[in-house]
Amino acid sequence: MKTDRKILEIKNLHTYYGSIHALKGINLEVYEGELVTLIGSNGAGKSTTLGSITGIVPASQGTITFEGTDITKMKPSDITKLGIGVSPEGREVFGGLSVEENLKIGAYTRKDPKEIANSFEEVYELFPRLAERKKQSAGTLSGGEQQMLAVGRAMMSRPKLLLLDEPSMGLAPNLVDLIFELILKINQRGTTILLIEQNANMALQIADRGYVLETGRVTMTDNARTLQANDNVRKAYLGSA
Repeated sequence: MKTDRKILEIKNLHTYYGSIHALKGINLEVYEGELVTLIGSNGAGKSTTLGSITGIVPASQGTITFEGTDITKMKPSDITKLGIGVSPEGREVFGGLSVEENLKIGAYTRKDPKEIANSFEEVYELFPRLAERKKQSAGTLSGGEQQMLAVGRAMMSRPKLLLLDEPSMGLAPNLVDLIFELILKINQRGTTILLIEQNANMALQIADRGYVLETGRVTMTDNARTLQANDNVRKAYLGSA
């Protein structure tokens, strides 16, 4: 359920890769229960934003606040423990481990066996293909199945905020549709989501609000329907004038 409680707030975020000024004063907020998307072309800074939220790419300036806690300088492992789950770009499943073992890794911050077992059930209900293949090596799964596994693994930590980095990348069109349906279902079940996505059309179809990122700056933000109808967004990202 969407509320007026701010779960994530980014203020004046500047991030560098060496001498490259990747993020140039980003401001972004996500409210509890929302599905927010960050769209933009390759090199716009989408994945850098996610990297800064998770502590993997440290911010040089600005603040990142999660549920009222300043996480700007925190270690990635501590940020995960606060309740932020990540499905990374490129999926990054452990190919030599089984589906079940990959999912178990996602629950490493949790202690209660009964709650972990409940999470397995929830993930298998959302992704029946993973249930069918739970003893199979992750490296033998199709691209779409590996993406399901990456999202399922992130869900095993029972995150308050789920970060999804380019979940449709490299997937066949029919699987793209399926992945976005599942993302929407996860959100409708109560998980707050920040979706980093190059497929702007699909992202804006399921999101509540969107941010447009261009060369490290937020150039536009609005509700998703308004952005879909915006001529500049349509021309630049949706393939129509």
